[in-house]
Amino acid sequence: MRTALTIAGSDSSGGAGIQADIKTMTMNGVYAMSAITALTAQNTTGVRDISEVSPDFLKQQLDAVFEDIRPDAVKIGMVSSSELVGVIAERLKFYGAQNIVVDPVMVATSGSSLIKTEAVSAIIDELLPIAAIATPNIPEAQVISGISISGREDMLAAAKMIGEKHGCAVLLKGGHSINDANDLLYADGGFIWFEGKRIDNPNTHGTGCTLSSAIAANLAKGYDLADSIKRAKKYISGALSYMLDLGRGRGPMNHAFDLKGEFTREAR
Repeated sequence: MRTALTIAGSDSSGGAGIQADIKTMTMNGVYAMSAITALTAQNTTGVRDISEVSPDFLKQQLDAVFEDIRPDAVKIGMVSSSELVGVIAERLKFYGAQNIVVDPVMVATSGSSLIKTEAVSAIIDELLPIAAIATPNIPEAQVISGISISGREDMLAAAKMIGEKHGCAVLLKGGHSINDANDLLYADGGFIWFEGKRIDNPNTHGTGCTLSSAIAANLAKGYDLADSIKRAKKYISGALSYMLDLGRGRGPMNHAFDLKGEFTREAR
């Protein structure tokens, strides 16, 4: 069985972060492992508190995983400090990790900040260069590229700038656009658009975590980059279109898919 490691923060509500990553990787048919960067007290409406792990403890988690069950792919999500970013970059280089997917998480869906200011630069300078692919949304891509994005041409320019400067493929997610949910891949000097239909679903907590984890799972299984993205988008579109809700208010998404990536009622 193929394996994948998620390096990210814990989400106490279960809809994003480590919890969403493990659910997604499992439902996409790989064995999921984790290295936790921080504990968060949060739900779909906001982040109440964050408690970072120490750099040494994060190192110990990474060493424990790589020395026993080597991951076929690695997804990196929320990393709240530059010190933790440095540990991750050093350890992944040391072990020669492959299929690294960097989701440069900066702000939660609720609008709450998740990382310290200096961590943003560290993620850009230390994690993007070792990534196979980065998956920024439009606000994150604006921070990384310095380009204001208001349409397709801006997405093309920003994705190319990020990819060429940092030496990684870039999936620029269009979910923050007004009229569509089209994502743009820049890889090997070329562009591929992945057309998506905007789904009117308020339960979007953790969608970025879910997409990047599904991409990592499919890379771990040996699919190429374009096919991994197609399968990941099918997975998350199915979850959103099924309009699951966890009772009162805005619950996090329920990632109910079988191991073939097809949505199934029984998986609830």
